[in-house]
Amino acid sequence: VLENQDLQDSIKPQKVEFHSLNFNTTLHWQPGWAREARGALYFVQYKVYGQSTWQNKDECWGISSRVCDLTHETSDIQEPYYSRVRAALTGVYSNWSLSCRFTPWRETTIGPPMVTVVHSNKSITVKLQAPRSPYKRKKGSKIPMTNYYDLLYQVFIINNLLDEQHRVLVYEGKDKVIKIQDLRPGVSYCIVAKMYVPMLDRSSAYSSSQCTVV
Repeated sequence: VLENQDLQDSIKPQKVEFHSLNFNTTLHWQPGWAREARGALYFVQYKVYGQSTWQNKDECWGISSRVCDLTHETSDIQEPYYSRVRAALTGVYSNWSLSCRFTPWRETTIGPPMVTVVHSNKSITVKLQAPRSPYKRKKGSKIPMTNYYDLLYQVFIINNLLDEQHRVLVYEGKDKVIKIQDLRPGVSYCIVAKMYVPMLDRSSAYSSSQCTVV
């Protein structure tokens, strides 16, 4: 019995965590500390906070992977969720390892916008597109993150004659198309942008930079 108890403890999954980007939500965990734990199979359950019964996640039942996609199961983005994972090896089951509470609306990471730049005479036109969620409208298009949050675009310009890290904020607001004027001809400029969530005082990462010579 003791051996089984030891095995149970040593294969128990560690660090059960939700990771979420634009409401694409996955559960991640680490194997137990036993060397044999690498061969374990995993079983995932989830529930809304306050519910008494756990639901099995069928696609993550007896899997060898240490990631489980719970995007669909956490689609009520204001609700707090829990998940838990147990491991099995040679017929021995570990106890459940519980995640922290996860509320998608509060905790998902918002990604950067897509940026396109078009240059014309001494100016740059910047087109911005908010990131999209995995959830779809009735017609099938993915719902943008701007439907779920009051988001602002922040647009920065980098003058390549100056220091690379010197980003100047040139616009903050909701317009999807902005024009930056009175630039120096023959100079290379790069544009990067972020999404900003005033209510949570959080910003996305920077977009990849789009560069052009005006």
